[in-house]
Amino acid sequence: MSTFPEIKSTHSLVAKHVTKEVWDKLCDHRTATSGVSLAQCIACATSFDNQHCGIYAGDWDCYKDFAAVFDPIIQEYHGITADARHTSDMDVSKLVGNVNPDAPVKSTRIRVGRSIDGFGLSPGITKQQRLDVEALFKSASKKLEGNLSGTYYALTGMEESVRQQLVDDHFLFVSGDPNLKVSGMERDWPEGRGI
Repeated sequence: MSTFPEIKSTHSLVAKHVTKEVWDKLCDHRTATSGVSLAQCIACATSFDNQHCGIYAGDWDCYKDFAAVFDPIIQEYHGITADARHTSDMDVSKLVGNVNPDAPVKSTRIRVGRSIDGFGLSPGITKQQRLDVEALFKSASKKLEGNLSGTYYALTGMEESVRQQLVDDHFLFVSGDPNLKVSGMERDWPEGRGI
């Protein structure tokens, strides 16, 4: 059994919900999809003293395998009850905006996290899974037409001038964020990644 970790973010949700009793029950378990451990999920809370939540799911299995930790953290963070269910409504006519016409929006970013059944999420995805996702995306994106078509740029082998232009244009982020590194999201950088 793994030793109960020092949680440096003492005021985090991880510190509140990862008790020694919970740790002892879950510490040796690894998820089926990517082999993620609870220690990997809480790495930010054990590495840094400034985390509010301090947890990242390495794959979909984490939510069920480590439910004793994830459920109360998600509920507390989002202010929801245990019986709350996610609903999705893609009816764009229901969107109501409050954009001031005297101060129109010039630019916006939408961050999308992908989840593909059978593959890990960014913190837990294996190198091979990441390469397989990239191949899947390359294949699918070649079939897009019209205003959905575009060019896929693999980061591996990218010319520095192209990479810098994508950073300057705010299409590509610069690596080095400590949370991304500790949580495992920058493993094998830049393989299997592109824009």
